[in-house]
Amino acid sequence: MKWTSPSDLIAQLHKLWERGDLLAGMVTDESLFPRRLLLKSPSSTELSAHFDAARTWIAAINALPHYRITQRTFRHPVLGTNRVPDAVWIDSLDDALLLLGKHRDARRFGALLDQTRVRQPAVLPWLAQRPLQALALVDEWPQLLAVVDWVQAHPRPGLYLRQVDIAGIHSKFIETHRSVLSALLDLALPAQAIDQSATGGAGFARRYGFRDKPLRIRFRLVDQAGRDTDMTLDGASFARLDPPVTRVFITENEINFLSFPLPADSLVLFGAGYGFGVLRDNDWLARCRLIYWGDIDTHGFAILDQLRSQFAQVDSLMMDHATLMAFATQWGQEDTPTRRDLPHLHSAEQVLYDMLRDNRLGQNVRLEQERIRFSWVESALMALSRDG
Repeated sequence: MKWTSPSDLIAQLHKLWERGDLLAGMVTDESLFPRRLLLKSPSSTELSAHFDAARTWIAAINALPHYRITQRTFRHPVLGTNRVPDAVWIDSLDDALLLLGKHRDARRFGALLDQTRVRQPAVLPWLAQRPLQALALVDEWPQLLAVVDWVQAHPRPGLYLRQVDIAGIHSKFIETHRSVLSALLDLALPAQAIDQSATGGAGFARRYGFRDKPLRIRFRLVDQAGRDTDMTLDGASFARLDPPVTRVFITENEINFLSFPLPADSLVLFGAGYGFGVLRDNDWLARCRLIYWGDIDTHGFAILDQLRSQFAQVDSLMMDHATLMAFATQWGQEDTPTRRDLPHLHSAEQVLYDMLRDNRLGQNVRLEQERIRFSWVESALMALSRDG
């Protein structure tokens, strides 16, 4: 018989707990109780056909503590009048917590909640949305509020996180909890103290006005003395460089970067995945022809698309169907391909990208740069030089 069992009733309460509904109600003061639980009880036909089993079920339900059980009357010409549980109610949060064994957790959350109401009431909506996450952070919560207090008192401080001076709190604590702190600071700070364009963990410092370590750009060029020079500069220094080059190659693999045959009047950048934002305001780079060489896989094309969204003059190199097919024996598999649309690809690139993301050539096909024969690379660069 598929009648509701005592464990089914507890499972319904567990679902409320796991969704955070019970603790969220403590934040919003919106009570879920009294609350009627779902109860499937024996029908009249089942009572007649399976009376002994039904009587056992009735006794088990009626014996449950901390529930309020309402009854319906069942009259049978042979079995007489019987009372059958018709509805099961939980009348209070205390009853629900007692049944779940969550009283201690609720007390700890309540203490966290009281502290937040006094110190940072603006962040209460986050507690209502993420109560179980907050409960998991109960030991760290005073320190998290201390960070919010400090940033609120020092908006856009222009310091490194290492310079934040709060007793008992170090920069690694802030870095570890950037995601939660971002959610809290977004609620606690005025809009003018937040740089909305900076997102994610990598954008934490810029979002709230901290100094961030400068992004480094690594590149090779042939200097005036004819020496092949491998250099690394911060973004501002690179922008001031203005070397006498007309073409800038960008490649993602370090060995390819180091071995890249530099044509005349050219420079090669060691790429950084999706991190091309540091190049955006570079005036001399905007005057150069940019040529990107990445892996032939969906993420390689996604990086090309992002780069071209900032520099429309970007061409791709060896990211074509002919190269892919020439090295079919060297194909590997991409672990987590992207499927999103890439609006900045050229037509031939778009065709190849669609083939890859739709798995028309095989499952998650990729050709890494270092698997392409060096003679093929040299030939591609010679052809590029002939074409201008």
